Amino acid sequence: MSAGPVVRPTRATVVGGLLGGAATSAGIALTATSGWLIVRASERPVILTLLAAIVAVRAFGMARPFFRYLERVVSHDAALADLAERRSSVYAALVPLTPARLGRRSRSQVLTGVVDDLTDVVEAQVRVTVPVLSSAVAGLLATALTAWFAPAVGLVVAALLLVLALGCLLAWRVESRSRDELLAARAETARIGDLVARQAGELRAIGAQDAALGWLDDAHAALRVAVRRQSRGRAGVAALILLATAAATVSAAVLVDPSAVGAPVAALLVLVPVAVGEALAPLVDTMRALARAQGSSARLDALLDQEPAVHDPDHPDPGPGVGPQHGPHVRLEGASASWTGAADQLAPTDLDLVPGRHVAVVGPNGSGKSTLLALLARTLDVSGGRHTVDGTDVRARPLAEVRSDVAVVDDEPHVFATTLAENLRLARPGADDAAVRHALGLAGLGTWADALPDGLATRLGTGGRGLSGGERTRLGVARAVLADRPVVLLDEPAAHLDHPTATAVLDDVLDATRDRSVVLVSHRAEALHRLDAVLDLGDRPASPTTKE
Repeated sequence: MSAGPVVRPTRATVVGGLLGGAATSAGIALTATSGWLIVRASERPVILTLLAAIVAVRAFGMARPFFRYLERVVSHDAALADLAERRSSVYAALVPLTPARLGRRSRSQVLTGVVDDLTDVVEAQVRVTVPVLSSAVAGLLATALTAWFAPAVGLVVAALLLVLALGCLLAWRVESRSRDELLAARAETARIGDLVARQAGELRAIGAQDAALGWLDDAHAALRVAVRRQSRGRAGVAALILLATAAATVSAAVLVDPSAVGAPVAALLVLVPVAVGEALAPLVDTMRALARAQGSSARLDALLDQEPAVHDPDHPDPGPGVGPQHGPHVRLEGASASWTGAADQLAPTDLDLVPGRHVAVVGPNGSGKSTLLALLARTLDVSGGRHTVDGTDVRARPLAEVRSDVAVVDDEPHVFATTLAENLRLARPGADDAAVRHALGLAGLGTWADALPDGLATRLGTGGRGLSGGERTRLGVARAVLADRPVVLLDEPAAHLDHPTATAVLDDVLDATRDRSVVLVSHRAEALHRLDAVLDLGDRPASPTTKE
């Protein structure tokens, strides 16, 4: 799907633009009328002759915030409603792309980027559509009323509007050109900074800290150049607007004949270009928001318009089904797979996962361990060979049916900012407290959960109780146990744990899943002796070696 057009006028945004135009027009009228009143009052007329102008100044002064408030209510209400609707549709489009089409970014980076980009696109209604409509309404009204008093000054105001439009176009071009360069420089600076911070010990150990600091200096230099280029462009556009406003004001002062229209009206006409320039100058920021929203829209479209890595078949074969006493029989025969469709990340591999069998998958980085798990979880399809479940090719089976047999525990299970019980019930909504406690007990968290001050109602995550690495892993296992699925895929469950903790966690994991089919990916040797077979992807051809 597409993220949708950046500027999409709706009934609400048009109404908001008209209300904003009324607010901007009231501001221009306030400045102009105040000039008339000050000059007329200096002539010391009868006070009654000033009452209309005094009332007008007060009316315009109150009308500007009043109409601005109404514009904010109408436009923001429409934008927030649209944001909620489009977030749902974008998330729904993002789910089939996970994880094969998300690239090398982490899940948090992808989600943060999608949220920020979608917010920029939707906020363009408020930051672009409404201000442009408001400025157009106010500018046309100011030009028409000024021309009614003095046609020559009306032409000056029209020329000022034309220069403002050209300034907006220039601001948009400057922002669009510098946007991608600045984002790339920021991303590179963040990447290198994170690399240096995370690998500081290793860099010191090999004497590469000076080289790493050089990388960081180069990244900051590139960022500094991009920021300066963007800043110069912005400063140039701002100067153009100020010079155009000053020139229009001087021109109006030269063209107005006080003897023909009177000194108070002359003051009003001279102040109109000042008021118009001041009121419409924020349009430059509007063009920046437009350029940012267009960049965000392009990134969203590039992400969401990808073809999912797996599809439901047109005529699904439901297969023989899985009985209550056994799980599916999963087989890989010469199966290879690729994330990008180019080179295979998993070389031809054989795996026979009969119900209840426990298999460890080992091998060096890049040998395809995570790719193998993606095949088994049906988030990726084979590029060669066969992947069958109970003798049926998985590509002929419904996606939901194949995935319903599989529970995945990755190396960093996410902890949601809610209660312990609700963190587990994500795996099986509606599970009662007894089932939750049973799952916690099997995962080795029973005693820990009983010792919590609020038991299952204890809040975890942000604003709640923190978890250690071992507790987080066991929480992921407890979810898998509660999900009650016959195949469990474990992706480096002990990756960040010390040896004693890793041994204890893996023992608890294998105890909790003893009656299920298990595929355990690990770089570590702890508990491998308890598994039925070891599949070493560093050896080719890849096939599991049954332990004697």
